[in-house]
Amino acid sequence: MPRDPQSIQREIEHARDALASTFDQLAERTSPKTLAEKAKVTLIEKAKTPAGMAVIGAAAGLTTFLVVRRIRRH
Repeated sequence: MPRDPQSIQREIEHARDALASTFDQLAERTSPKTLAEKAKVTLIEKAKTPAGMAVIGAAAGLTTFLVVRRIRRH
């Protein structure tokens, strides 16, 4: 059954609008600002866990030890 040109044009416009919307969503999800914000939130959440606090404490202790050692050597 042949379709009329107006219905074909409406389908094309609908498909174009859907594609534009999808593209906008992808652009927002992959923008550097959005990715950086998500990474920041994830790191803060992990740092608040007991394992995260232990890692931060160990890194701080190691840094303090190395700084003190370097000061004493000079």
